Formats: sequence, C-alpha cells, structure tokens
Amino acid sequence: MIDIKTPEQIKKMQIGGKILSDVVWAVCKAAKPGVSELEIDALAEKLILEAGGKPGFKLVEGYHHTICACTNDVVVHGIPSHYKLQEGDVFDIDCGVFYEGFHTDMCETVRIGNKSKEQRAKNNDEVDEFLATGKYALQEAIKQALGGNRVGHISQTIQRIVEGKGYSVVRSLIGHGVGKELHEDPEVPGYLDMPLMKTPLLKPGMTIAIEVIYNMGKLGVVYSGEDDWKIKTKDGSLSAVFERSVAITEGDPIILTP
Repeated sequence: MIDIKTPEQIKKMQIGGKILSDVVWAVCKAAKPGVSELEIDALAEKLILEAGGKPGFKLVEGYHHTICACTNDVVVHGIPSHYKLQEGDVFDIDCGVFYEGFHTDMCETVRIGNKSKEQRAKNNDEVDEFLATGKYALQEAIKQALGGNRVGHISQTIQRIVEGKGYSVVRSLIGHGVGKELHEDPEVPGYLDMPLMKTPLLKPGMTIAIEVIYNMGKLGVVYSGEDDWKIKTKDGSLSAVFERSVAITEGDPIILTP
C-alpha cells in the first residue's frame, strides 16, 4: 500500500534529507586514496549524529553500518571494510538518515583520485563517461516525477539513457518508496517491462527513492559469497548507483536529498 505523506511530514523529510545530502557530499570529499571504507563509514555516522539524525541503515535488521560501501564491481550492499581506496577506484556511497520518524535514502558514485576530469578527458576516459551517463539519467528521471505521470515514465527514461549508451540497467535491484520505512511501495524500476499505463500512478504526497543502478558490462549480478549482503557484477565489470529521495507535488518534484 502506498503511503501518502502530509505537507508537514514532507517538511520533516526535507530536513532529514538535507542532513543526509550534506553528509554524503562531505564523505565524498573525504574519499581519497589511502582512506579506508571503514573510515568513511565512521565519518558518515559521526556527521549524522552531530546533525541530529540517526543512521537509517543501522535500523535494518542484521546490518551494522551507516553506509553501504561499493567499490568497482560491487553493485549494492557492500559492507565497509579495511580496504583502502586507490587512485581510479569507482566508489559508491549509499547512505540513509532517519529523522523524526522518517527515512531518506541517497547514493552518489565518485571517482577516487587526484587527477581532474580535464586531465582524464585527454585520454578519452571511458569511466568518467560511464559515471556522467548515470548522473544524467537520474537528473532526467527526476523531471518525470510529476503528479499525473506514472512510475513507468521514470523507468523508461532511465532505461533509454543508460542502455542508449551501451550500458546495462540491473533488473534485480530497483528504486522504491521511502518514508516511515526505508523501503515502501511503490517499486520504482530503472527499466520498463510492462505497458507504461499499467505502472503505478504518481500522486502528490508520494515519496520515492529514484535509483539508477547500472553496469558498464552486462546486467548480471551475483552475491559475492563472502556474506549475505554484497552483490557484485557477474562479469566483473564496473557498476555505479545514483539515487535521490523525491517528493511528488502538485507541481515540480521536491528533491529531498539535494
């Protein structure tokens, strides 16, 4: 059942979402060569608590960290480890905040290292193009999060942009509603596998986490075998995730995690 939020509840989610986005952008800056995933995790928790929120992922049964740390071929649910980030790594920071009864969810993927995009562009860097595609797909998908549209408008936008560049949208991992629970209805896939008009209608008061989950190679993913959480690309190719929590309104969408 889809939970419709009141304007007051959405205001609370905006506050929690701002805490989350501030933390994610801060830890993105801190993610440098030689810094471990566990150090990034500890920093994220410290910043969330200082801002008056709670680490949302720690409220998930069986999960004991503030972030999911996904490096290179790890798609989602990477448990932070002692691994120290290296020049050129692709690093996903997925994080959640629980604030006054409501969750927000956000993920950003960054390239680790000191080289600028301009320096890498001289070598026609394909990894930067891969990441730019996901960021663009998310931006365009958010524009479709309008009252009267359907989830399918979001899904087909992500699929068109990602697959149009020759990359693969992961089918088994999708976006979702977010609010009183970290994962709520409706499901928000990054692909369209049914008639668009049969997908859920977007209504003012709905709050959703739009996720672009995609691989540079093929779409297959597997559990790593090391634990019950980490999922990697089946072919060992790079993966990335871009995610924002969004509120549907009578007009333009509100990005809760800017």
